[in-house]
Amino acid sequence: MKANQLIKLFAKAGKRAVLVGDSDAGAIVGLDLEGRWFGVLGGEVLSRVNTEAVLGQCTREQYLNPGGDGLWPAPEGTTLGYEYSTGAWRVPPGLRAARFHLTHSSKRSVTVCAEVDLINNQGLGIPTLFARQITISPGRSAVTVRVIESITYLGCRPLRRSECLLAPWSLCQFDCGPGCEVVFPCKRKAAVWDLYDQPSDGQRTWGSGMCRTQTDGTQRYQIAIDAEVPWIEFRDPRRGLTVRRTAAPLPQGQSFLDIRDAAPDVLPRKKGVRYSVYSDLSGFMEIEAAGGCPTVLRSDGVMSVEISTRFAITKG
Repeated sequence: MKANQLIKLFAKAGKRAVLVGDSDAGAIVGLDLEGRWFGVLGGEVLSRVNTEAVLGQCTREQYLNPGGDGLWPAPEGTTLGYEYSTGAWRVPPGLRAARFHLTHSSKRSVTVCAEVDLINNQGLGIPTLFARQITISPGRSAVTVRVIESITYLGCRPLRRSECLLAPWSLCQFDCGPGCEVVFPCKRKAAVWDLYDQPSDGQRTWGSGMCRTQTDGTQRYQIAIDAEVPWIEFRDPRRGLTVRRTAAPLPQGQSFLDIRDAAPDVLPRKKGVRYSVYSDLSGFMEIEAAGGCPTVLRSDGVMSVEISTRFAITKG
C-alpha cells in the first residue's frame, strides 16, 4: 500500500491521522486507531495494514487488529494482566476506543497522548496516560523511527508490584510468509523461552553467536528474550526488507516483568522480558519490545522505554 492510499483510507473512515516526516521516509500515526503508527519508506507502507480495522469499529464480539505499531499495557495475562478482566481475552475497551491528541508537532517529530483507564485481572481500576513521542530520522534507503513510549499512573493511591504490574509494551506488526525470520545476537539458549505451552524450538537455529527464528506462518508461537540481547531484527527476503528494533536500558528503579498471555489465575513469574517475537498462522508476525515497572507505583509515576525501529530496503 502507498502512503497516500493509507492517508486517504483514514480520511474515508472519518478517522484522524498525521504524517511525520514525509511520504518517502516517515510514519503515519492513527490518532483514532489506538495511536498506532505505520512505517513508510520509498512511498510504501511497510507495516502491516488491516483495512477492515481502519474502516470499521471494534465491538465486544470482535477485535479488529489494526497492524502497524501499537502501545499496549503489559502484562497481557496472569493475575495482574489487562486482557482477562472479564474472564475471557479481550483488548481493554479503554485502549481500543482511545482518541489520541497531539501535544507537539513538527515536520519530523510528534507527541501524541490519550487517557486510558485500565482494569487488571483482579478487578483493580488503574487510570493512566499513554504517550508516544515519535521522531523520524531518514537515511539512504532507510528510515529510523525513534519512539519514547510511556505510561503515567494517574491514580492517587500507591500500588505495590504484588497488586499491580504495569509497563509500556510496543508491538510492531508485519505481513510474513516463506523465508521470513527474526534474527538476534544470543549465545545462551536459556535467554530465549516459549510463552505458550507448545514448544517452538523447531523454528529456531543457532550458530556464530546468533539465533534465527522462523516467522513464516507455519506455527503459532511467542517467544520471550531476556535483557542480555541488545536488538532483534525481522527479515523478509520477498521484499528485501529488514526491520531492527533496539530498546534502550530501562530508567533507574524499573525492572522487566512477565508479559505472557497466561490464564488470569496464573501468578506472574519473576523472570522479565525485554523483547518478544510472535508468529501467527494467518500470515502476520510481531517484533515486540517492553519496558519495566517500579517496585511501587506512585501518583504521576512514569514507566517509559525508548525504542528505535530501523526500516531498510535492499534492492535485489
